Amino acid sequence: MAKKGFIGEFKDFISRGNAMDMAVGVIIGGAFSGIVTSLTEDIISPILGLFGGINFDRLSVNILGEVTLNYGKFITAIVNFLIMALIIFFIMKAVNTLEAQAARLARLGNEQEAPAPTTKICPFCKSEIPIDATRCAHCTSELEQS
Repeated sequence: MAKKGFIGEFKDFISRGNAMDMAVGVIIGGAFSGIVTSLTEDIISPILGLFGGINFDRLSVNILGEVTLNYGKFITAIVNFLIMALIIFFIMKAVNTLEAQAARLARLGNEQEAPAPTTKICPFCKSEIPIDATRCAHCTSELEQS
């Protein structure tokens, strides 16, 4: 087997499905993060500001001179995180539910009706005999018809 160079290994890595899926996820996640950030900063924070009279983004404390602690932006980042986590939770819950239903349907489709038994056990000698036998071939006991 020939050794692959760095470029060949990188090409194999990039062309694998996992790397492509991850890249798509990162790009969509970045775009989705922008939507959630806008939702928090442009809609939720101003609405909450109506009730409290202030916008969270503007909350800060002056420590020394020009040094300020912008804790309002931190609160906004926490709200962004919680919204993102909640949405991801709902998405994963839906995906898991769909996967469970698909697995259940697959199991139902694969289940076949069990064939009817062709043998039974003699109640006297416990030997296996044909299901329609009237006398045991091993102990010669007469069997009840069922």
